Amino acid sequence: MERKKELKQAYKEVKIESGIYTITNKQNGKKFVASTRNFKTLNGTKFTLENGMHTNKELQEEWNQYGKEAFEMEQVEVLKMPENQFLNEKKELEKLLDQWMDKLQPYGGKGYHTKKASE
Repeated sequence: MERKKELKQAYKEVKIESGIYTITNKQNGKKFVASTRNFKTLNGTKFTLENGMHTNKELQEEWNQYGKEAFEMEQVEVLKMPENQFLNEKKELEKLLDQWMDKLQPYGGKGYHTKKASE
């Protein structure tokens, strides 16, 4: 019983990191770029792809076509949150995601995204 308490406490002390990740198709170089509030949830993203339930239909189709071995999932940047200062994590992640979208331009033949009408 004591071990269970120790494990629970250790879990609570694990730092949750948020940031930007990519899923790259190694066959054609196309990228999917997204943000997460917890990098540990990337296993859930893999699960949705492996079970044909990902919301990005084009990414899902190519995952089904090429198989999971053809894809690489990578954390590209961890969101740095100052310790003594309150920042809106969601807004900061959106800004960071916009920067990576501008940098990688994952549209058309380069990725799985569509440009917004305002761009």
